[in-house]
Amino acid sequence: MKTRIILLALVCIGFNAISQTDSTSEIYLPGDSSIYKTDTIRIGNILIIRGKNENGEQASIYRRKKIYTPTNISTNWGIIDLGFSQVSDKTNYMQSIAGGLLPGGANEDWFNQRNFKSTNIDIWIFMQRLNILKHVVNLKYGVGGEFNNYKYTENIRFQKTGMPLVIMDNISYRKNKLTANYITVPMLLNFNFTPWIKHGFGLSAGVSAGYLYASKQKINDGPEPGKVKYRDDFDLRKFKLAYIAELNLGPILLYASVGTQSMFEKALDQTPVNFGIRLSSL
Repeated sequence: MKTRIILLALVCIGFNAISQTDSTSEIYLPGDSSIYKTDTIRIGNILIIRGKNENGEQASIYRRKKIYTPTNISTNWGIIDLGFSQVSDKTNYMQSIAGGLLPGGANEDWFNQRNFKSTNIDIWIFMQRLNILKHVVNLKYGVGGEFNNYKYTENIRFQKTGMPLVIMDNISYRKNKLTANYITVPMLLNFNFTPWIKHGFGLSAGVSAGYLYASKQKINDGPEPGKVKYRDDFDLRKFKLAYIAELNLGPILLYASVGTQSMFEKALDQTPVNFGIRLSSL
């Protein structure tokens, strides 16, 4: 018997420790014209409102209160981008042909892409958000890898050495893809308009710096010889700078990036453009 009394006392002490009774207030209940004098009791994230009106009638209202408190540093691991890779082509083809950088007859149509098959997949090892001003203004940064696939409709082939950079092959390709992969560090200024919500609304803008660590062209021209891979830098710049932006729409996060200059050194003036959806909790 004594053991039961001790256990009951401990339970009561525990409830008293985690509960809180607020000051008396007045509330109206939906569909009820009575005024209830209420007391509020909190137990964890459960809110219990007990009230009594002028006729002595009682009412109890239970509400689960979900609380989100942002931290000064938030970290998200293993973020994935799913999007598309395009280019803004401003090449002066006449000048590049005259300089021997491109072959005669080369034009913008040579580099037409299969739009929905030219993909951008990024894998960010981590991203962090650092509070600067009341969790509304934040700094976002991280590190990861960018994987850009440019799939062409024409039978162009990039040359590994010398110029011209590309030639138009007389073989019909089934698939023709240029891949450019970068190790990238983004840095953004983030504006979180709803810091009290975990998946809120906001936007970010900044820049990213990338280093080209791998590039290749993959061609499939049929049974003989079939799939062929050529590995080279293909006049691609080793370093890439880009303007980047994010748009937070609750649980949906959209991203976009635009290069500050051509991704090629000399022969082509093609600025990379990426956009898509980001799977992230920040």
